[in-house]
Amino acid sequence: MAIVKDNILLQMVRGTIANQVTIYERNGQTIMAKKRGKSNKKPTARQLEARKKMTQATARALLLLQDPELEAYYASLAGPGQNAYNMAVKDAYHSPDIQHIRLEDKQVVVTAKDQFRVAEVKVQVIDADGVIAHSGSAVLGRNGVDWHYKFAALPASGTIIAIAVDLPGNETVQELLIE
Repeated sequence: MAIVKDNILLQMVRGTIANQVTIYERNGQTIMAKKRGKSNKKPTARQLEARKKMTQATARALLLLQDPELEAYYASLAGPGQNAYNMAVKDAYHSPDIQHIRLEDKQVVVTAKDQFRVAEVKVQVIDADGVIAHSGSAVLGRNGVDWHYKFAALPASGTIIAIAVDLPGNETVQELLIE
Protein backbone atom coordinates (compact mmCIF):
# COMPACT_ATOMS: atom_id res chain seq x y z
CA MET A 1 0.00 0.00 0.00
CA ALA A 2 1.27 3.45 -0.85
CA ILE A 3 -0.11 6.90 -0.12
CA VAL A 4 0.11 9.06 -3.24
CA LYS A 5 1.15 12.67 -2.61
CA ASP A 6 0.85 15.45 -5.19
CA ASN A 7 0.99 13.20 -8.26
CA ILE A 8 -0.74 14.93 -11.14
CA LEU A 9 -1.12 11.68 -13.10
CA LEU A 10 -3.02 9.84 -10.35
CA GLN A 11 -4.86 12.84 -8.95
CA MET A 12 -8.20 11.99 -10.61
CA VAL A 13 -7.72 8.23 -11.13
CA ARG A 14 -9.87 5.79 -9.12
CA GLY A 15 -10.38 2.07 -9.61
CA THR A 16 -8.36 -0.94 -10.74
CA ILE A 17 -5.61 -0.81 -13.37
CA ALA A 18 -4.71 -3.95 -15.36
CA ASN A 19 -6.39 -6.14 -12.72
CA GLN A 20 -3.28 -5.63 -10.53
CA VAL A 21 -3.40 -2.25 -8.76
CA THR A 22 -6.33 -0.51 -7.08
CA ILE A 23 -6.41 3.26 -6.51
CA TYR A 24 -8.92 4.69 -4.06
CA GLU A 25 -9.42 7.64 -1.74
CA ARG A 26 -9.81 7.45 2.02
CA ASN A 27 -9.97 10.45 4.38
CA GLY A 28 -8.82 12.81 1.65
CA GLN A 29 -5.71 10.77 0.76
CA THR A 30 -5.16 8.87 -2.46
CA ILE A 31 -4.06 5.29 -1.78
CA MET A 32 -2.54 2.84 -4.26
CA ALA A 33 -2.52 -0.87 -3.30
CA LYS A 34 -2.22 -4.33 -4.79
CA LYS A 35 -5.60 -5.59 -5.94
CA ARG A 36 -7.02 -7.99 -3.43
CA GLY A 37 -8.49 -11.19 -4.68
CA LYS A 38 -10.89 -13.68 -3.19
CA SER A 39 -9.29 -16.10 -0.74
CA ASN A 40 -9.20 -19.79 -1.60
CA LYS A 41 -8.96 -20.83 2.05
CA LYS A 42 -11.98 -22.17 3.91
CA PRO A 43 -13.16 -19.74 6.61
CA THR A 44 -12.57 -20.81 10.20
CA ALA A 45 -15.36 -21.20 12.75
CA ARG A 46 -14.37 -17.87 14.35
CA GLN A 47 -14.46 -16.12 10.97
CA LEU A 48 -17.91 -17.53 10.24
CA GLU A 49 -19.13 -16.41 13.68
CA ALA A 50 -17.69 -12.90 13.11
CA ARG A 51 -19.41 -12.71 9.71
CA LYS A 52 -22.72 -13.76 11.24
CA LYS A 53 -22.35 -11.19 14.03
CA MET A 54 -21.52 -8.44 11.50
CA THR A 55 -24.54 -9.38 9.36
CA GLN A 56 -26.79 -9.09 12.41
CA ALA A 57 -25.14 -5.79 13.42
CA THR A 58 -25.68 -4.23 9.99
CA ALA A 59 -29.33 -5.33 9.97
CA ARG A 60 -29.88 -3.78 13.43
CA ALA A 61 -28.06 -0.62 12.38
CA LEU A 62 -30.31 -0.14 9.36
CA LEU A 63 -33.37 -0.49 11.62
CA LEU A 64 -31.92 2.03 14.10
CA LEU A 65 -31.24 4.60 11.38
CA GLN A 66 -34.89 4.63 10.35
CA ASP A 67 -35.51 6.74 13.48
CA PRO A 68 -34.41 10.33 12.65
CA GLU A 69 -33.50 11.08 16.28
CA LEU A 70 -31.21 8.06 16.54
CA GLU A 71 -29.70 8.86 13.15
CA ALA A 72 -28.89 12.38 14.38
CA TYR A 73 -27.45 10.92 17.62
CA TYR A 74 -25.11 8.56 15.75
CA ALA A 75 -24.17 11.29 13.24
CA SER A 76 -23.16 13.55 16.14
CA LEU A 77 -20.73 10.86 17.34
CA ALA A 78 -19.13 10.28 13.95
CA GLY A 79 -15.56 11.44 13.47
CA PRO A 80 -13.66 12.29 10.29
CA GLY A 81 -14.29 9.73 7.56
CA GLN A 82 -17.24 8.23 9.50
CA ASN A 83 -20.99 8.59 9.27
CA ALA A 84 -24.10 7.67 11.27
CA TYR A 85 -24.22 4.21 9.67
CA ASN A 86 -20.66 3.40 10.79
CA MET A 87 -21.48 4.42 14.37
CA ALA A 88 -24.76 2.47 14.40
CA VAL A 89 -23.01 -0.69 13.16
CA LYS A 90 -20.30 -0.25 15.81
CA ASP A 91 -22.95 0.11 18.51
CA ALA A 92 -24.93 -2.89 17.26
CA TYR A 93 -21.79 -5.06 17.11
CA HIS A 94 -20.87 -4.62 20.80
CA SER A 95 -23.02 -5.49 23.81
CA PRO A 96 -23.13 -3.37 26.97
CA ASP A 97 -20.90 -4.27 29.90
CA ILE A 98 -22.16 -4.88 33.44
CA GLN A 99 -19.19 -4.01 35.61
CA HIS A 100 -20.64 -4.46 39.06
CA ILE A 101 -23.80 -5.42 40.97
CA ARG A 102 -24.05 -4.45 44.62
CA LEU A 103 -26.61 -4.11 47.40
CA GLU A 104 -26.97 -0.76 49.14
CA ASP A 105 -29.64 -0.23 51.82
CA LYS A 106 -32.89 -1.40 50.18
CA GLN A 107 -31.77 -1.20 46.58
CA VAL A 108 -29.73 -3.02 43.95
CA VAL A 109 -27.13 -0.84 42.21
CA VAL A 110 -25.96 -2.03 38.79
CA THR A 111 -22.96 -0.35 37.17
CA ALA A 112 -23.43 -0.74 33.39
CA LYS A 113 -21.49 0.89 30.55
CA ASP A 114 -21.65 0.87 26.79
CA GLN A 115 -19.46 2.64 24.26
CA PHE A 116 -22.55 4.59 23.21
CA ARG A 117 -25.51 4.40 25.60
CA VAL A 118 -27.18 1.85 27.88
CA ALA A 119 -30.89 2.19 27.14
CA GLU A 120 -32.31 0.13 30.00
CA VAL A 121 -31.38 -2.08 32.94
CA LYS A 122 -33.85 -4.68 34.18
CA VAL A 123 -33.49 -6.38 37.56
CA GLN A 124 -35.01 -9.63 38.84
CA VAL A 125 -34.75 -10.85 42.43
CA ILE A 126 -35.27 -14.61 42.56
CA ASP A 127 -35.59 -16.51 45.86
CA ALA A 128 -34.00 -19.89 46.64
CA ASP A 129 -37.05 -21.76 45.28
CA GLY A 130 -36.69 -20.10 41.87
CA VAL A 131 -39.71 -17.82 42.31
CA ILE A 132 -39.38 -14.20 41.15
CA ALA A 133 -39.77 -12.09 44.30
CA HIS A 134 -39.26 -8.72 42.57
CA SER A 135 -38.68 -7.56 39.02
CA GLY A 136 -38.67 -4.28 37.17
CA SER A 137 -36.64 -1.59 35.48
CA ALA A 138 -33.86 0.25 37.25
CA VAL A 139 -33.54 4.04 37.23
CA LEU A 140 -30.40 5.73 35.93
CA GLY A 141 -28.42 7.60 38.59
CA ARG A 142 -26.85 11.02 38.28
CA ASN A 143 -23.40 9.70 37.39
CA GLY A 144 -24.76 8.12 34.18
CA VAL A 145 -23.46 4.58 34.83
CA ASP A 146 -25.18 3.42 38.03
CA TRP A 147 -28.73 2.08 37.74
CA HIS A 148 -30.82 1.84 40.93
CA TYR A 149 -33.61 -0.65 41.61
CA LYS A 150 -35.47 -0.35 44.94
CA PHE A 151 -37.11 -3.35 46.59
CA ALA A 152 -39.27 -3.83 49.70
CA ALA A 153 -37.59 -6.92 51.15
CA LEU A 154 -34.78 -9.18 50.04
CA PRO A 155 -35.13 -12.99 50.36
CA ALA A 156 -32.69 -14.72 52.72
CA SER A 157 -31.04 -16.51 49.81
CA GLY A 158 -31.39 -16.50 46.05
CA THR A 159 -30.12 -14.65 43.03
CA ILE A 160 -30.21 -11.13 41.64
CA ILE A 161 -30.20 -11.03 37.84
CA ALA A 162 -29.31 -7.78 36.06
CA ILE A 163 -29.96 -7.36 32.33
CA ALA A 164 -28.38 -4.36 30.57
CA VAL A 165 -29.81 -3.43 27.15
CA ASP A 166 -28.28 -0.94 24.69
CA LEU A 167 -29.99 1.03 21.90
CA PRO A 168 -29.74 -1.72 19.24
CA GLY A 169 -31.20 -4.27 21.70
CA ASN A 170 -28.03 -6.16 22.66
CA GLU A 171 -28.39 -7.68 26.12
CA THR A 172 -25.85 -8.58 28.77
CA VAL A 173 -26.91 -10.71 31.73
CA GLN A 174 -25.08 -10.98 35.03
CA GLU A 175 -26.04 -12.68 38.30
CA LEU A 176 -25.26 -12.01 41.95
CA LEU A 177 -25.87 -14.68 44.59
CA ILE A 178 -27.68 -13.59 47.76
CA GLU A 179 -26.25 -15.23 50.84
